[in-house]
Amino acid sequence: MKSITINGSKRESVGKKSTKALRNAGQVPCVIYGGDTPLHFSAPELAFSKLVYTSKAHTVVVKLDSGEKLDAVLQDIQFHPVTDRILHIDFYQLFNDKPIAMNIPVNIVGNSIGVKMGGNLQKNQRKLRIKALPTNLPDYIEIDISKLEIGQRVYIREILNDSYTFLQPESTVVCQIRRARAALVEATLEDEDDEGSEETGDSKEAPADGAAAPAAPADGADDAAK
Repeated sequence: MKSITINGSKRESVGKKSTKALRNAGQVPCVIYGGDTPLHFSAPELAFSKLVYTSKAHTVVVKLDSGEKLDAVLQDIQFHPVTDRILHIDFYQLFNDKPIAMNIPVNIVGNSIGVKMGGNLQKNQRKLRIKALPTNLPDYIEIDISKLEIGQRVYIREILNDSYTFLQPESTVVCQIRRARAALVEATLEDEDDEGSEETGDSKEAPADGAAAPAAPADGADDAAK
């Protein structure tokens, strides 16, 4: 997995006043968990652009002015509800012998048979949560849908991997090929036309047993004709 380097400064004071001063100066207060004690630091907001504003997963190398260098992954991020500025970031320290849980993006490849026949690809899961050692974390989880036909789905149980463990049920649907809505409407209209044709055909059949027969002419009518 690709790594992004963040250059930061270790924080000695973590009170509300110092945190507010950091934000006013364009710095983002951060904390790294997972070690013996939480480590607080700050870094310029622009330093996180490649880490936060992307759909790809990355690990992080935090380089501090104190000389410390830590490997970590992003765990949580808080944004301002109005301005969307980054308010705070939580990281989790990586250790080569400790598995880590992380959301990994799904990368779908191939042009499925179902799509070629007019179906639509539906992505049910754009990211999957896995647990693995840091060295086994993939950049993405690739799924080939070339052989997928209309109505078929890809489940997690079909993409299991020995290098990592999925933290979602194996019955979770990752993606599927659905019939296009226009095709569904057309099929419905055809069914209605077929039902209408059957009803029209029934109305032309002979009257059922017990139906009234045409009335015979009266006796006076025959005499008048003669």
